[in-house]
Amino acid sequence: MFAVDQDEKVLIRKTIKRSKVLEFFIQQEPCVVGIESCGGAHYWARELQKMGHNVRMMAPQFVAPYRKSDKNDRNDAETICEAAGRPNMRFVPIKNEEQQAILTVHRARSLLVAERVALVNQIRGFLTEYGIVIPQGRLHVRSKLPKILEDGENSLPYLAREVFADQYRRLCELDRVIDDYDQKIASLAKSQEVTRRVMEVEGIGPITATAIIASAGDLHDIKNGRQFAAWIGLVPRQWSSGGKQRHGRITKRGDTYIRTLLIHGARAVIRFLERRDDAKSRWV
Repeated sequence: MFAVDQDEKVLIRKTIKRSKVLEFFIQQEPCVVGIESCGGAHYWARELQKMGHNVRMMAPQFVAPYRKSDKNDRNDAETICEAAGRPNMRFVPIKNEEQQAILTVHRARSLLVAERVALVNQIRGFLTEYGIVIPQGRLHVRSKLPKILEDGENSLPYLAREVFADQYRRLCELDRVIDDYDQKIASLAKSQEVTRRVMEVEGIGPITATAIIASAGDLHDIKNGRQFAAWIGLVPRQWSSGGKQRHGRITKRGDTYIRTLLIHGARAVIRFLERRDDAKSRWV
């Protein structure tokens, strides 16, 4: 804990246990509280706002340049205090419980999808060792694996058949749970007017729309598409100097999950542009 007054004079420099944080702030007059964005930061920000404090949450990469010495808890607290008082600092919007609940569904689904991809790849790899090749894609594995298990004339040993049967049941269970999450997300998208408006954009469906709204919060804080692109890291990194413009690859500083969804959505749109003859399709 590090605190200063309006004249930048140090008032507090001490360690406070997690269980004593709220008790400490209840006893303080409403003030500006700087927090580094990390696990649990949004919870603490909401609790402090309830007490009347002005909470300013900052991304770690914007806080680090203000560190004057080695990294430790004591110096980090002073660094955050210094960064929170800068007039041009960029602050992270504080998410409410509903936004975090929606993102919880997204994160859980994303983990299951990754597990399903790994499982499908493992099944195909194992079958290749026995001379059985299945085309790429989950649907091919889902449809062909039961027939392979029923075929008594192939080279699969009994022990391997047991493993493949277990993997097939796991694949079916993953499909079921992911479908349930998809239905929840689709229901959330239909229930909110702002997500329905976002889904009018080509390549954006319920998953992308709900992720954007839950992550960005109030879209009025983003003035234009350029700012939104910068927020998700889809703008080029600059090394400009002396009046010469030098641009590199995209920064990748923003939300990786939303950026991935948007890129996949764009790819899905591009697949069908050959059938169209409008100016935008020809340009793409």
